[in-house]
Amino acid sequence: MPSKKPLFPPATPLNPRLCGLIIGASSGMGAALARRLAREGYALALVARRKKMLAALCDEINQTSGETRALPYVHDVTEYDAVPNLLRRIVSDLGGLDAVIYAAGVNFPPGPGNYNFDGDRQMLEVNLIGAFAWLNPIAEMFQSAKRGQIVGISSVAGDRGRVGNPGYNASKAGLTTYLEALRNRLTRHGVNVLTVKPGFVETEMLKAAQGPTPFKITPEKAADDIYKAMRARKQQIYTPWFWKWAMLIIRNIPSIVFRRMNF
Repeated sequence: MPSKKPLFPPATPLNPRLCGLIIGASSGMGAALARRLAREGYALALVARRKKMLAALCDEINQTSGETRALPYVHDVTEYDAVPNLLRRIVSDLGGLDAVIYAAGVNFPPGPGNYNFDGDRQMLEVNLIGAFAWLNPIAEMFQSAKRGQIVGISSVAGDRGRVGNPGYNASKAGLTTYLEALRNRLTRHGVNVLTVKPGFVETEMLKAAQGPTPFKITPEKAADDIYKAMRARKQQIYTPWFWKWAMLIIRNIPSIVFRRMNF
């Protein structure tokens, strides 16, 4: 039986190649990270539900690189049962796996004083349960291999329960805690888990934000910060950096005061 033809140019001692998986890669920070990691020589599996955008991104990356650096895999992260087979296929196609980034996310703000169970359910399914479906088997794989890196894109919105969008806050708070638990499990096995907490980033999701959105940064700036943190094997970052201190203040506002605030 003929051997499978490699989908990527072979790695060599002088040209080593890391293998990465980005879930939620078709736009925003996911797409910016795909471009950045491709420039750094990664072979990439890019997962997203929007087929045309995903194909266009892979074509752009491969044309810019002059070789195959990215392959598309169309998938909705709420199709949880499809994850095991798709993950096995991706690992086989890449020839291994070194880093995984969970960047999938949605935001459906209900509006002040309103409640929307359907929107809250969708945010939990994509932002949190989808992460469980993908990162649980990956964590098990990396733990067994005693190597690897997991990156989860959470948010400053998960640091405190605010009045405007309880469902989004809860989904990101859950993701932050889940990533911390994975970190506590996996660090002792040589696996790095990085939690990323962006502030306002100029993406499609920002259009759903309620109220002012100060200090916006581009997805490319966020991707640069994330890549540097990956290289340094950090455990948690805020991007841009000053949100670390802003959220330190916000987290320590007494509840009796915070509950009267409107942001």
